[in-house]
Amino acid sequence: MAVHPDAMQSLGLAIVASSTSPLVLLDGDLRVVGASATFCRAFQINPAAAPGRLLFELGGGEWDIRQLRSLLQATAAGDAEIEAYEMDLALGSGEPHRLVLNAQKLAFGDATAPLILLSVVDVTDARLAAKLKDDLLREKAILLQELQHRVANSLQIIASVILQSARKVSSEESRLHLTDAHNRVMSVAALQQQLSASRLGEVELRAYFRKLCDSIGASMIRDHDQLVLEVKADDSTSDADVSVSLGLIVTELVINCLKHAFPGGRLGKIEVGYQSKGPNWTLSVADNGVGMPKDAASSTPGLGTSIVEALANHLDAVVEMADAHPGTIVSVAHTETEPR
Repeated sequence: MAVHPDAMQSLGLAIVASSTSPLVLLDGDLRVVGASATFCRAFQINPAAAPGRLLFELGGGEWDIRQLRSLLQATAAGDAEIEAYEMDLALGSGEPHRLVLNAQKLAFGDATAPLILLSVVDVTDARLAAKLKDDLLREKAILLQELQHRVANSLQIIASVILQSARKVSSEESRLHLTDAHNRVMSVAALQQQLSASRLGEVELRAYFRKLCDSIGASMIRDHDQLVLEVKADDSTSDADVSVSLGLIVTELVINCLKHAFPGGRLGKIEVGYQSKGPNWTLSVADNGVGMPKDAASSTPGLGTSIVEALANHLDAVVEMADAHPGTIVSVAHTETEPR
């Protein structure tokens, strides 16, 4: 059934008049049939003078944009529809407004007189807010990296002071406690340095563990021909929070190996491993040293063991210690039940 052009135009005008959004109804020649009050207010258009004028003549001619003209002509011909077309519109002497335009040809039955409904959304404030958010996040990341760098430097200074104190005390027990404190402070400083280098994004664990072990080895291994510290890990990545816990576990287990696995200047090797498959992963630290003491099951856990257990619990992981024949292997595994 044919629809009279006047009836089609009246229906289009009713849609525009009832809208609270910026809408413009155009005929096939891209002349304004009607414009919503919201459109006229937003873009400083005289609502009485707009009907019958070309869209491109509105205001001071700021709507006369070549690409917009081409897109609307193609829409009127039925060859295209404008979907989320973004453009800048200069209003007065201020900053241009960022607009998102959508236009479609209205079809009522077999009516031949085309009408185009053009909707306009001003996203200037949203774009500025998004840019401000991005700038703030970038500034926050820079400040946090600077803070991490300063913390790592401060920790190294503290470690140096502790080591000097350890050399001065006469009590062997006090010297051991101070040396142990020095090693732990140095391990935390190494963590801070590696996290700062990661830029707080996804951390590549193989490179992370290698740099971490290089830092530990530089401070605790005197002869690298005597003791070798290696990393064998896959291409897994992790976010910064998880990598902190994994790095602390590695440092505690490696320090434990260096302290207990190779007494009397024994030659040896420590290997840090990491493999993952989906959400499941296993972190291991193995040595080929003297192995576990016979009374290991009945002995009281030391500070390092307690730290590892606490960090593993935080990661919903399980710690297992086994004889490696020779040496010892400690595994920290996180396993999620596969859905049925």
